[in-house]
Amino acid sequence: MKALVLEEKGVLSLRDIDLPQEVGADEVKIAIHTVGICGSDVHYYTHGAIGPYVVRAPMVLGHEAAGVITEVGANVLGLAVGDRVCMEPGVPDLSSRASKLGIYNVDPAVRFWATPPIHGVLTPTVVHPAAFTYKLPDSVSFAEGAMVEPFAIGMQAAARAKITPGDVAAVSGCGPIGIMVALAALAGGCARVYISDFSAEKLAIAGSYPGIIPVNIGEKNFAEVIAAETDGWGADIVFEASGSPKAFDSIFSLVRPGGTIVLVGLPVERVAFDVAGAISKEVRIETVFRYANIFDRALQLIASGKVDLKPLIADTYRFRDSIEAFKRAAAARPADVKLQIVMESGE
Repeated sequence: MKALVLEEKGVLSLRDIDLPQEVGADEVKIAIHTVGICGSDVHYYTHGAIGPYVVRAPMVLGHEAAGVITEVGANVLGLAVGDRVCMEPGVPDLSSRASKLGIYNVDPAVRFWATPPIHGVLTPTVVHPAAFTYKLPDSVSFAEGAMVEPFAIGMQAAARAKITPGDVAAVSGCGPIGIMVALAALAGGCARVYISDFSAEKLAIAGSYPGIIPVNIGEKNFAEVIAAETDGWGADIVFEASGSPKAFDSIFSLVRPGGTIVLVGLPVERVAFDVAGAISKEVRIETVFRYANIFDRALQLIASGKVDLKPLIADTYRFRDSIEAFKRAAAARPADVKLQIVMESGE
């Protein structure tokens, strides 16, 4: 079976590879239609590792996916051959203490697509637990189905923030996840969301959504903008989605006394943390690692039409051209929020 394989840092190939295809009693087989390219996929391609996760053997990339069920296991209920679906890519040990607590995203035994040594889904078919497979409503396209995964991160951040209707939020970082966070915050009840970045192109895309106000920090001081827009009080919620260590230099100047900071971006190095700044404002700090118990709600918000992710898709490539798609993603064109790959059978 042909797949897009990361052979080692900087080396991709389209080649045959043996992957498990036997369907267990609680599993389904899915013909992959659309796969989004995530920043983590690109980072494994360009750096060969993310923190402790190191590519030590060839690995199939891709974890943002949608497709069609072609086979169901004997115990599967609610899903059938022919169903259009999207898939939650992290599979925990359901008997673990983390899973029993409802925080299966931090289960140490979780197996997450395209995270070494687990293969991803840039290949024609995959086998996946039915419990982590979700039927797409008729109103949701395959392209949107493949966007549920990154949007779920935004949803997790909004849920952790405990938004009160009418809150004002600030998002640091206007990459794909930053925009997903901003959209989820609006859907969760925020009156308006300010989002910062250096990229005028990405800010223009984010600013096309009503309720999102872009701030170019190459031209303006984000903290000063937030202060001016809140009569000096500060944002009720600050989402850090850039992963930049520099963002922590001013993060406590953005948030109001008694406000909330949600850490979403993952820095690749240690950051200086102003403990006194946090204590003096009695700030509540939340952290986000992927998502748990929220994938279906992310899908339903997209299906409702309240969240439109289609404007974020910059381009779509054929599977045969997926190496070129990854080269473009690695080049980080400013206007590219999300690139997707469509399998040959899905064209």
